[in-house]
Amino acid sequence: PPAMLRDEDTEADFQRFLRRVDDVTNLLQGLNSPDSAVQEKAIAETEKRLREQGGSREEGESRTTLNRTLINTSVRALPSEIKAGLSGILAALERDAKERAQRRRRNEQLAEALKEQGNEAFKGGDFSLAIQRYSEGLEKLRDKQELYTNRAQAYLKLHEYEKAINDCEWALKCNKSCLKAYFLMGKAHLALQHFTEARQCYERILEIDPQKEKLVRGCLSEARLEEKRLREEQRAEREAQAGNFAASSIQELVQSISSPAQGIPHCTGGIRLLAQLVSSCSGQTLFRTNKGFSILRSEAVTGAFCAESRSPAEEELCVSLLLLWQAVCAGNEENQRLLLAQPGVCAQLAELLCSGTARIQRETLALISLYSESESGRGLLLRQDLSRWLQILMAFVKSTDARADSAMNILSDLIGEERFQTQCRATDVLPLFTELLVSPGQVTPALARGVAVLGGLCADAGLRAQLAQSRECWQGCLQLLGGSCDDASPGYQQCVLAVLGLMMNLLLESNGTIQDFAVPISGRCLALLSHQDGRIVTRATGVLSRVLAASPSAVEEVVEGGVVKKMLKFLKAGGHLTSSYAIRTLSICTKSSRRAQEELLRWDK
Repeated sequence: PPAMLRDEDTEADFQRFLRRVDDVTNLLQGLNSPDSAVQEKAIAETEKRLREQGGSREEGESRTTLNRTLINTSVRALPSEIKAGLSGILAALERDAKERAQRRRRNEQLAEALKEQGNEAFKGGDFSLAIQRYSEGLEKLRDKQELYTNRAQAYLKLHEYEKAINDCEWALKCNKSCLKAYFLMGKAHLALQHFTEARQCYERILEIDPQKEKLVRGCLSEARLEEKRLREEQRAEREAQAGNFAASSIQELVQSISSPAQGIPHCTGGIRLLAQLVSSCSGQTLFRTNKGFSILRSEAVTGAFCAESRSPAEEELCVSLLLLWQAVCAGNEENQRLLLAQPGVCAQLAELLCSGTARIQRETLALISLYSESESGRGLLLRQDLSRWLQILMAFVKSTDARADSAMNILSDLIGEERFQTQCRATDVLPLFTELLVSPGQVTPALARGVAVLGGLCADAGLRAQLAQSRECWQGCLQLLGGSCDDASPGYQQCVLAVLGLMMNLLLESNGTIQDFAVPISGRCLALLSHQDGRIVTRATGVLSRVLAASPSAVEEVVEGGVVKKMLKFLKAGGHLTSSYAIRTLSICTKSSRRAQEELLRWDK
């Protein structure tokens, strides 16, 4: 165990023990030396030490009585007698070492039991008792790293940050690569606003274990946001002390709106003025530091914000409030966090999306978009249960105004987040998307975005496998590619591209459903090879290169339709990606079709 973790008495005793072992080892080496001078010197030194020892060891040394019959101190001892005496000392040292090992095992058992008691107290929220148990464990075993890190975690809960840092430092003396110690020490430094030290702790985690990149990135982001918040609030405080007009006005307006005596028109006007004053970073910070979010507790504001049906005045107040939140939260991560932390806000935003009032829905979508556009904002959204939000957002795809684009922008922002994909798996959202494919209504750019979102979900292997098994999904894809829509209609080409991209992703799977649909899929893609949009041609070729392997019947169908000649044309005049798809398509066709082989020889001249 590390020397610095033992008390002074234990340390001194341990060092004496080590010195005795070294001395005896050196003497034995000297006695066995082929050099007679070295051996003679060792004999003399050994005789001297044996005479000095007397009849017994001191209690603090080894507790071992020497067998004096082995030693003749009046006559020079023979080397064999000396060796016998040294062997007795070694045996005593060995017994001493065994006793120490036994004591340590007992202490390890006691320390482990106390650690478990501390863990139970911690889980129960009794952090003081947890600290007591961990401390008792350290009295038994002072070099047990887990006791230091566990006690540091309990100190963090009690906001005793300096003590937490001290325990983490001791844990690192036990284990210099302890990730938990660096993590907790970073948290403690951050709480003390030691931002440089916090970042150093987090970066050290990444140096030790590069696999912790995601954890470290989140910790560094938290430190950055906290430092930014502090800097903004210090600047806002200086402006307020300097008599800044906006600072005093924001404070007065917040107090006025929060007054229980104010009616809806007064609150609406005050909120509109506030939205103008908080357009700057300092204004946003002053709003926060002057408890601006407390206006949600105003009776008039709560009534309008949470009403199931609204009068025109309540609708106006609700829209004004949404515009204020947009102004307060634009580019301000701390305000975004605080808004969603207000009781009932997340649930109420979902209700506002279902309000049936286009103005309220537009401004709610605009507010949510502020979150989805940044990594930190997406993280805040994804802490919520998005199952209902997802259903509502998908419903906007069929809208013909800006609400559809806003909803799809939000989904597109969220689709790449692992936690979003996890929620999709957990809540079985695939029927929402397949319904979108089967009954799309008017083909619009928003519909294309919706299909692209579905394609993005296929990055998750579990969701992709589920979707590839869905007959409804394949039927919907074929319907969208079936030519029922005019090629010149808005969004048609974007939709076809999105559907082909989705099919490319789904065809990474192999199952019976794909085999069943291989022939109609191949037929529709063959028809698209003559499309004027080169992007559509490339993707259609890509789908063929993946789906044909699932069905010999599909191969015969496309060979009869002239696929060989088209693929050869792409090889001569197509781009690199199209050519690679064409090569694979030809390979599949010629492998299973005699006719394809003959056509390849005939046309490739």
